[in-house]
Amino acid sequence: MDRRTTIKWVLAAGAAWPVLKNRVMAADPPIMARGYGTDPNLIEPRHPGEFWPLTFSTAQRQLAGTLSDIIIPADEHSPSASGVGVVDFIDEWISAPYPRYQRDRTLVLGGLTWLDAEGVRRFGKAFSQLDVAEQHAICDDICEVSRATAERSEGARFFALYRDLTAGGFYSSPVGRKDLKFIGNVPLAKFEGPPIELLKALKLA
Repeated sequence: MDRRTTIKWVLAAGAAWPVLKNRVMAADPPIMARGYGTDPNLIEPRHPGEFWPLTFSTAQRQLAGTLSDIIIPADEHSPSASGVGVVDFIDEWISAPYPRYQRDRTLVLGGLTWLDAEGVRRFGKAFSQLDVAEQHAICDDICEVSRATAERSEGARFFALYRDLTAGGFYSSPVGRKDLKFIGNVPLAKFEGPPIELLKALKLA
């Protein structure tokens, strides 16, 4: 059974969000791996999956990358979210064996399943196969929790989390920090205090 047929079968079975969420939980039980304990050595370079097994399948990674690039696309200053490793960041996040991350794992995996199902329901294709306008039409319906309809409320909760994870991954990367013009973590011979222009703007000078 191919991916598209599987999605149609889920929809035919009445795949509202609670059903999709239960299906994800049944297929992907909570991570049982142990954490890295206390005081890990974070100075040495680490690679995705080094602390614990990762979660995303190849298809999920593709969909995760598509969605993260809708949230933060490439521009003249920097590459897209997937271009700086945001998919690895999110995969590592939802694979961590801690309660908060496991709750996020359920929401993220359920949300990715929902996106594909919604793409098939509205346009006859999985989300990654839709054109940009169709993808944006789905995202526009779930991009704000307070405006989402009742049947899309869980999709909106997923999108809110995924948007936060995408932004967190992107803006904590070297490229994202440069985009923000973040100049922290740089040794200074001396500190002259905040610029007078900034103090005036804040009405502190």
